[in-house]
Amino acid sequence: MSTFSKKHLLGIKDITSDDIELVFETADNFKAIINRPIKKVPSLRDITVANIFFENSTRTRISFELAQKRLSADIVNFSASSSSVSKGETLIDTVNNILAMKVDMVVMRHPAPGACVFLSQHIGANIINAGDGTHEHPTQALLDAFSIREKLGSVRGKKVAIVGDITHSRVALSNIYALKKLGAEVMVCGPTTLIPKYISSLGVKVEHDLMKALNWCDVANMLRIQLERQDIKYFPSLREYSMLYGLNKERLDKLDKEIVIMHPGPINRGVEITSDVADSKHSIILNQVENGVAVRMAIMFLLAGRG
Repeated sequence: MSTFSKKHLLGIKDITSDDIELVFETADNFKAIINRPIKKVPSLRDITVANIFFENSTRTRISFELAQKRLSADIVNFSASSSSVSKGETLIDTVNNILAMKVDMVVMRHPAPGACVFLSQHIGANIINAGDGTHEHPTQALLDAFSIREKLGSVRGKKVAIVGDITHSRVALSNIYALKKLGAEVMVCGPTTLIPKYISSLGVKVEHDLMKALNWCDVANMLRIQLERQDIKYFPSLREYSMLYGLNKERLDKLDKEIVIMHPGPINRGVEITSDVADSKHSIILNQVENGVAVRMAIMFLLAGRG
């Protein structure tokens, strides 16, 4: 059986399309397991995983914890806001202290881009990037691409529009890398102020008209506006943004085809997507949540060398 080519999962940019396919095949097996009455397997019974979150997280953290419990791993949870970090302890001190507890794998979210790369250069444990600033969020991109594959049979040749705050979104960058490696066509759509100038160098189309993007795509991945990462105003108001870029039933009904709707969460209902669209048959948002556990199980299993 093939093995994962890297010791860490720091970003999608660093891994190969074969790595991604291996994650998907492994996740297929784990998805079958977590839908059984007995959902636990002993695959990581002797592995200790530290979840280190320097930024708030609900869905990603719960998804990782559930994946770890399903694999029978031992878990150490660490929240920076309630730790010595708030007293001035450095990242490397924090991690060394956790490693002194003999941890095998670290899942880390950090506000600084590149924090996980820095960590991987200083410690021996496997590192999984659970989001580093506006840089990457590799497990989200893998579960998104896995969900497209599950719904449409394949990612290759599919047209995926990523709509919203591209500039501040680590999900957008990781998704672009993953989708391009898997042979999809990618378009980004949003106001000019929220699309970085370098983006076309990644081989993606750029569109500022939402209806044109929706008519083009097979899948629309709707991103939330990252207000917590914006230090200036990038558009006049949320109401105006919603009028131009919000996905509602009226816009969907104007299309002459059915498209798949995705969202990495948390949803700002009524801003980038309305409730009747988020909860409609077009939406695979809850499938993404379920697939997140299977994909994260697969990644930890493979990094632990159990593949």
